[in-house]
Amino acid sequence: MLLFAFAATARPGHTVLVMGDSLSAGYGMAASQGWVSLLGERLQAGHPGWTVANASISGETTAGGVSRIDAALARTQPEVVVIALGANDGLRGLPLAQTRANLAKMVAASRKAGAKVLLVGMRMPPNLGREYTEGFEANYRVVAKEGGATLLPFLLEPIAAERDAFQADNLHPTAVVQPQLLDHVWKALEPLLRPAQASSKTGANPP
Repeated sequence: MLLFAFAATARPGHTVLVMGDSLSAGYGMAASQGWVSLLGERLQAGHPGWTVANASISGETTAGGVSRIDAALARTQPEVVVIALGANDGLRGLPLAQTRANLAKMVAASRKAGAKVLLVGMRMPPNLGREYTEGFEANYRVVAKEGGATLLPFLLEPIAAERDAFQADNLHPTAVVQPQLLDHVWKALEPLLRPAQASSKTGANPP
């Protein structure tokens, strides 16, 4: 598990907790090159007082996320939680209802802890069948709507069609495109860093 923080002078509660898999853990590159690490640098430069705690694990499923999230919330006391899990569920063909229930539990736990939530979606390749791929994508919309989370539909959207953007396994993005992923996530995340009265105008989580 990767767990690190930026901006040591941060005030208590001003933490972004990222619960993800290899796409957020910086698989195949130095940890400092991943989009989560780059997020920490951006926060340090433009949002003093905020830290990033990266609790992402390569190979993690939503079930693993559920098993760890209470401890991660207690340890980091985040103000914002980014949930970027589900890809490994899909690649393993796990039941859609199981993935949806796990995502919902993580959102609910985060909200109960007083955090705003950004749910980061994924999409599956068409070879898994239309019913599965469409249901997989819909899971994120349903969970976000029912759980009061902000939704970023597809983490890899800026680079999905670019073969050169991926490592040899054709699954994990290269270090070169990590800034693009950060910029993509930032559009949905940055409004959640604002005070509640400002965030409510952006369509972010209700209080």
